[in-house]
Amino acid sequence: MTKIIAVANQKGGVGKTTTAVNLAASLAATRRRVLLVDLDPQGNATMGCGVDKRLLERSVTDVLMGDCNAADAILTIEAAGLDLLPSNQDLTAAEVRLLTMLAGREHRLEKALEPVRDRYDLVIIDCPPALNILTVNALTAADSVLIPMQCEYYALEGLSGLVSTIEQIRDSVNPKLEIEGILRTMFDPRNNLSNDVSAQLIEHFGDRVFRTIIPRNVRLAEAPSFGVPAMLHDKESRGALAYLALAGEMSRRAEEPVAIPPELGTGS
Repeated sequence: MTKIIAVANQKGGVGKTTTAVNLAASLAATRRRVLLVDLDPQGNATMGCGVDKRLLERSVTDVLMGDCNAADAILTIEAAGLDLLPSNQDLTAAEVRLLTMLAGREHRLEKALEPVRDRYDLVIIDCPPALNILTVNALTAADSVLIPMQCEYYALEGLSGLVSTIEQIRDSVNPKLEIEGILRTMFDPRNNLSNDVSAQLIEHFGDRVFRTIIPRNVRLAEAPSFGVPAMLHDKESRGALAYLALAGEMSRRAEEPVAIPPELGTGS
């Protein structure tokens, strides 16, 4: 059965796109059929897979607006062993058009993915760094949410707001939505604040926090400029190995759904 995972955090610069691209590639390396959906108008996941967003004939915008089927816009990324539904700046205009729709606007992505969903074992959605209508579409279509975050004060402050939004989506349009897990990214164990925030995360969220930690790593930062996931840029790098470890941890946890803690459901 296909699982759809939204990679979401309203705060930018937390490694969200890096996580979406490298997790998708790592899961594909385990012989799973993976679709990566770029739902960010910046198109960074698209570029990170080696696709020039400026030259797209069709994109997720056309799919959301009903101008073409998802199957017609999906590209095969042979080097990474995955499929990609690409994005570019046109998605900004689509966001505005979605806001003018009177009904069903939050279900556009869900309905668009339905005809192709069974082709894949996993669908990974890279969300924009905002709690906007595009992110709502992703959360409505998803089975779970993976939350990448840096271990710093402001990121911790914003987490309760994101959890509250997830709970609202769950109550209104997607009762099956769960938290896949919280992923600590760009982690530097020499930083006392990082260690303190990490400890607070574990205290409040327990096993909802992935054991795998993504370190600060030059190879991870370099890979997008080469248009490949880190495992294709340098498979022995700490960053590439960390995302492979995350894919393994997620596979082991697959039979144990992670629910939203009741005390956080109200954003308290």
